[in-house]
Amino acid sequence: MTTDESVAWKQWHEQRVESVAAPYGPLALTATHWLEDYPEGRLPDIPGKWVAGEAGVVLVAGESDGLTLDGRPFAGEARLAADSGPESGSRVALGAKRLVVLVREGVWGVRVYDPGSAARQAFRGIEAEPYDPRWSVPGRFTPYDATRTIRLGNADGRERGFALAGELAFSLDGRERTLKVAQQGDGLLWAVFADATSGGTSFRFRFLFAPAPDAQGRTTVDFNRAQLPPCAFADHFICPLPAPGNTLDAAIEAGERRLG
Repeated sequence: MTTDESVAWKQWHEQRVESVAAPYGPLALTATHWLEDYPEGRLPDIPGKWVAGEAGVVLVAGESDGLTLDGRPFAGEARLAADSGPESGSRVALGAKRLVVLVREGVWGVRVYDPGSAARQAFRGIEAEPYDPRWSVPGRFTPYDATRTIRLGNADGRERGFALAGELAFSLDGRERTLKVAQQGDGLLWAVFADATSGGTSFRFRFLFAPAPDAQGRTTVDFNRAQLPPCAFADHFICPLPAPGNTLDAAIEAGERRLG
């Protein structure tokens, strides 16, 4: 293990803890309301009337509702698209709470982020294994001829589409293994995986991100930076479960394991 690798991992871990514990980080999520479940437009403990339309959400509220829109007291009718920036910058707020508009597969919803959430107040850190170079290995990405969208169960019990871009091959303990991965706009590879520790000494599944591959498909698979999915911090996230074949029979005793 080199000092540089160890120091870089420590900085990464500290930044992860800081971001999770931020006022509007994942620990602050207290609800996700899907508007199709509330045809009258009245959400639990949230003032105003929220109705899904073809291109977004129509919000109707009065002065007594106490909502703000773009930082100013709001009364009247507003048409809202999905919030695209950080949760702290959502257009609608209720005091310190941020009401974030989202859409998944055409279904509109509202998330509630509360910096005073019980989970945020009780947070004591993330259990993670110290950096170990044996968990960082070369990988090779092989893209599919075209994106393959499969249906996957999500942490909220619903099933949604998940776009797979290809497979990431690597060797651990002398054995070749593969993970099906998605690819983000910047080229970053994303795997949702489980292993022999999942549900025991680790959360039931984790996320793994690998740097954008080069022209030959080469990248690095570093399980030291395996991380807990958002739903490990709040039950109201809709994290995808591992794709078929993404449950490794090896015990990946590296990276983030569970809440402290």
